[in-house]
Amino acid sequence: PAGTRILSITQSTATVRTAAGIDALDVVEGDAGDPALEGRYHLVEGRQPRGDGEVALALACFGGGSMIAALALPRLLERLPDRRVMFAAAISLGGVLAVAAALLSGSAESPVSTLWPGLLATWLLLGLGYSAVQTPSGRLLRRSAHAEDRPAVFAAQFALSHACWLITYPLAGWLGAALPMSLTFAAFALLTLASVLVAVRVWPSDELGDVVHSHDDLPADHPHLAGVDGNRHAHAFVIDDLHREWPERVG
Repeated sequence: PAGTRILSITQSTATVRTAAGIDALDVVEGDAGDPALEGRYHLVEGRQPRGDGEVALALACFGGGSMIAALALPRLLERLPDRRVMFAAAISLGGVLAVAAALLSGSAESPVSTLWPGLLATWLLLGLGYSAVQTPSGRLLRRSAHAEDRPAVFAAQFALSHACWLITYPLAGWLGAALPMSLTFAAFALLTLASVLVAVRVWPSDELGDVVHSHDDLPADHPHLAGVDGNRHAHAFVIDDLHREWPERVG
């Protein structure tokens, strides 16, 4: 049944590790995106308020950074593995948040006009890193399922990613109201880097390609074994009706 197959896909070893890594990086996205939204309010709208145009400009910088990353990623991902790009972006987000925290801490009494160029640059870099973490995840999920199963796999990932936002967005609002923005950014920088460490542990570093496996349950003349000497072969592995469990890793 389709439901059983989807459950098998989401529970398969490689998919679980990859999805767990993506989910940990979803927390990174929330850690970066939420301070950007909260910082917009406290620094742009609340503290020595600026006009609506400046608010729009701050958000445009975040969106512009996201667009730059989205446009650059196709070529970049032709040269580098998705995982490496996503982790580099996630670590960069932690660094940007830490630098922003230091900037705000050292300029606690400065007017927003003095900090404005640095804040716009921060929003641009946060958008750039946010998109670089988020965009490749779709490619990874596509590799984990056949076309007919992908809607359910994407829906599951969508729900999990928004669950991360459900945690980090209220946290950003609470910290932004209770603490100086410099400490809020510092807290989210630490949370970002902690999430990266979790992702490193749960997501294997090797990029899975062809997986050697056997089909003891298939007759020798089965079409899937055409051209195979015996019942053991290798190809890109996806959970489906012929591959119900992820094989043990070889070597």
